[in-house]
Amino acid sequence: MKEAFLRLDAGVRYMLFASFMFACMGVFAKLLSRDMPSLEVVFFRNVFGVVIVAATLLKRPMAHPGGRPGLLFFRGLMGFLALLAFFYNIAHIPLGDAMTYSKTSPIFTALFAWLFLRERLGTVGWAALFLGFVGIVLIAKPSGLHLDKTAWLGIFSGAGAALAYTAVRELKRYYDTRAIVLSFMGIGTLGPLLLMAVSPWVEMPELDMIFGRFVMPEGWAWAYVVAMGLFATLAQVYMTRAYGATKAGIVGAVSYSNILFSIALGLLIGDPLPDWATWAGIGLIAAAGVAVTRAK
Repeated sequence: MKEAFLRLDAGVRYMLFASFMFACMGVFAKLLSRDMPSLEVVFFRNVFGVVIVAATLLKRPMAHPGGRPGLLFFRGLMGFLALLAFFYNIAHIPLGDAMTYSKTSPIFTALFAWLFLRERLGTVGWAALFLGFVGIVLIAKPSGLHLDKTAWLGIFSGAGAALAYTAVRELKRYYDTRAIVLSFMGIGTLGPLLLMAVSPWVEMPELDMIFGRFVMPEGWAWAYVVAMGLFATLAQVYMTRAYGATKAGIVGAVSYSNILFSIALGLLIGDPLPDWATWAGIGLIAAAGVAVTRAK
């Protein structure tokens, strides 16, 4: 098996490794969520990244023209809210389902690029969007016209990330990549601190995805925090290498292996095996995501 893995294209190997690291990050986020609110898990996920990116600034300061602070803030806010919805779902539904919802972002990105950037979608793109939304319905399993909280948050985790990605495509003309990353991780660090500070005075159980009281990690929880940050960082590094080594369409298709890794690891920590409707939904979302990626 090792020899077969090494014979794969370098970009494919990098993305498979990144996908596995991302699934591992989800496992530790789920373990942490048993004892602390999702808001706090998001804080620890981002503060780790802020330290790493800030360290690179000491070595090589940023140099860029700037000029779009409002869009930069929007990118950071959307990324933070999408991550918050994603981590809430990691805590409350099977890991594979949470990952699948987040992987709808390419589908929404294609839609938003058509709406806001006037990019052509084409027949394949529209067909992919239709398949993707059917897949979402199969996973969400609505009761009539009603979707539960995790389904709405799952959809937002994909749509919010897509809005952030759409903003990035414009921001890259004005800012150093590290400034764009810091806009997300900075808001993702300060936002949870502010929300946790006001949470003791907020009694709204239905908004438990936004508010939560700080819980000091103890014992193994600190190891989980470090592991989550480490796996998230490795996932980002190898994902970047993958897109630099191989065509984006191929790498994007391989990235859906993240869902299978998440299902397998989720089973090890007590998640149920997906039913037939969920498997069908996963297949449709993956097919739609691959189709829109190849079309671009």
